[in-house]
Amino acid sequence: MEPEGVLRPHSLVELSMRRIRHEILSGTLAPGERLIEEQLTQRFGTSRAPLREALRLLGQQGLVEHSPRRGVRVAELSHDDVDELFGLRDVLERYAVETALPGVTDLRDLAKALDDMAAAVEQDDPYSENEAHRRYHVALVALSGHRQLLLAYEPVILKLQLYMAANLRREAEQRAPSEGVERHRRLFEAIASGDQVRALDGLARHGARTYIG
Repeated sequence: MEPEGVLRPHSLVELSMRRIRHEILSGTLAPGERLIEEQLTQRFGTSRAPLREALRLLGQQGLVEHSPRRGVRVAELSHDDVDELFGLRDVLERYAVETALPGVTDLRDLAKALDDMAAAVEQDDPYSENEAHRRYHVALVALSGHRQLLLAYEPVILKLQLYMAANLRREAEQRAPSEGVERHRRLFEAIASGDQVRALDGLARHGARTYIG
């Protein structure tokens, strides 16, 4: 039996993954920046095996890229790729709203994600805010009850999460940190109204990438 408090291998993977993810989404690690195993194992006090598994999982989440020649780097998309993915996200979210409204009444997951965003801002926790922000948009698409739509949407949101985080971070630098929450609260209220036209207008106005060009 292991002594109490000893981290098991899966815990070391989770810890490494959370720390790297936090540094990527907070902007400490920039898109395209190389992730050197030796440096990370020394910083995190762990061996290579859990670190490599953490990097593999982060690759599945779209946050890092593995290349035989370039090694492991923070994922980086071209301006055109980002523009196309945001455009695709817009189309999928609009279709979700059109499918969900009028008629949807269960907004609990959307409300929970919004509350978590607000709590994270109050606690000055950008990492948790980014996580809640991603869950908010997934919950929005899930309102459609369209399983295939959600399956198509999730890879798009994973690829964009780094840039969505950058949008929120730069907004907080230029305006009140709570403004990002208020934008999403206005969208929530538009959806809760059950008025499809109002909800689609709210979606168009909610500022998905205002601060990243």
